[in-house]
Amino acid sequence: MFWAMCAVALGFAGLLVLGVLAVRVFLEAERLGRQVADSARRVNRAAEDLERAATSAARSADAL
Repeated sequence: MFWAMCAVALGFAGLLVLGVLAVRVFLEAERLGRQVADSARRVNRAAEDLERAATSAARSADAL
């Protein structure tokens, strides 16, 4: 009987550890998603700035 209770307790502890790790993975994945979205916004903003600068440079070259 002792071994059965010990096995159940160890199984429950294992599930508890897996649950905690799953929550940590979920939170880190969520944080990574936010960072990726922020990086995508920065890249888009930089691309728009580059496009404006290229347009301005093309106008300046045409004026010469």
